[in-house]
Amino acid sequence: MAKLTIPAEEWMYRGHAACPGCGPALAMRLLLKGLGPRTVMSIPACCWTVIGTPYPTTALGIALLDNPIESTGASIAGLRAALDALRIEDVRVVGFAGDGGTADIGLQALSGMLERRTDAIFVMYDNEGYMNTGVQRSSATPQGAWTTTTPVEGPRRGKREAKKEIMSIVLAHHPAYAATVNPAFPEDFVRKAEKARDARGPRFLHALTPCPPGWKFSSEETIELGRLATETGLFPLYEVEDGVYRITRRLGTLKPVDEYVRLQGRFRHWEPEDVRELSEEVRRGWERLLRLERETAPAVFPKPPVAIAAA
Repeated sequence: MAKLTIPAEEWMYRGHAACPGCGPALAMRLLLKGLGPRTVMSIPACCWTVIGTPYPTTALGIALLDNPIESTGASIAGLRAALDALRIEDVRVVGFAGDGGTADIGLQALSGMLERRTDAIFVMYDNEGYMNTGVQRSSATPQGAWTTTTPVEGPRRGKREAKKEIMSIVLAHHPAYAATVNPAFPEDFVRKAEKARDARGPRFLHALTPCPPGWKFSSEETIELGRLATETGLFPLYEVEDGVYRITRRLGTLKPVDEYVRLQGRFRHWEPEDVRELSEEVRRGWERLLRLERETAPAVFPKPPVAIAAA
């Protein structure tokens, strides 16, 4: 019998209200497999408050707290302080927020939590828009993507601005641990959740979570899209500990980004030139990541020669 590579226990239950093929639901399920039940989680206004936490019900087997969309970082800092005052040390404190509640409205609280070295985990599930309220653009929406607030009509060609590099902002705060995760690679996801669980200090996980209605793709293609996001180099999988980068999904030749783009209706208006520009951007980003991995790798010094006494 094959050995299970991820825990069999489930801490996310049936009966939730997620859409078919929901990336954030898959991310939550894998996250809790890595964290376990000794977890208290704070969730702001987002898809997940509708998916699994409408009062008085819950789809999760952990302690939960709802908080305003802008204050996840402050909420988990308060939870950590309360647990410390009670001398409860074996409970992980986690914030689980969308890209809007992390990179936009919640950025100030996230920055404060990281700068003050709060012993907690902040997870950004990135479905690249405000999906719960009708598919509006966020700062994490890719450049050129359609949303209801970045329509494609006349000279307008979707979102004009580039996707915010949230990991660069987080890493500027020198967290204890930071990593990208993708539900399409469950073993890698759970392993990083376990590392975040066991670390101390501020930790951050950036999870790519495809959204079928927001990205306009068929719900059975969630895993395929997730894999393509990583295999094209658009969303590389890596982790950073003590300033050292390590790529956890190594790629030889990057797959063409067109394989990823053409599956999504939000990019239906793209021309070949748009794909070429994205391909060049991805190539530069991948080369930069390879360079960071090389430059931050711990130095390996040769062993000094062993002195041999004269006969």
